[in-house]
Amino acid sequence: MGKQPVRMKAVIYALSPFQQKIMSGLWNDLSGKIHHKISENWISAALLITPVVGSYTYVQQYKEKEKLSHRY
Repeated sequence: MGKQPVRMKAVIYALSPFQQKIMSGLWNDLSGKIHHKISENWISAALLITPVVGSYTYVQQYKEKEKLSHRY
């Protein structure tokens, strides 16, 4: 059994300078992707956002109360 040469085909990929879409897949249907993520994970999002908003509200009320108590 001798070795027989095998013909190989070269495949060359090139981008056209007129049709380059670098990050098109990232921005495709962005609002749909965001809606899907929120609807799938709304419980986690609520558990994350609720303490942050509650703490911020408490701090704002506390600062306002402190300002009013030192007024006179």
